[in-house]
Amino acid sequence: MLKLERMTEEEAFALDEYYTKNPPKVDPSKARIRIPMVRVDSATAEYLAKEARALNKKPEDIICDMVLEKLAKVN
Repeated sequence: MLKLERMTEEEAFALDEYYTKNPPKVDPSKARIRIPMVRVDSATAEYLAKEARALNKKPEDIICDMVLEKLAKVN
């Protein structure tokens, strides 16, 4: 089993300060998926929120599940 080292509070503050002053450089072209935000009507938003709470998932996971379900029916 992997044993994780504990850091001191001072080390944690130093690390936080370092990354606050030196944020990592991210290349947007290497992002997994770039899809613009999608607007939905209030009924859809409420449905997604309700399902997400009930299944302990994020709303985007609910959408992914629905799409995969549709794709499975097509294939």
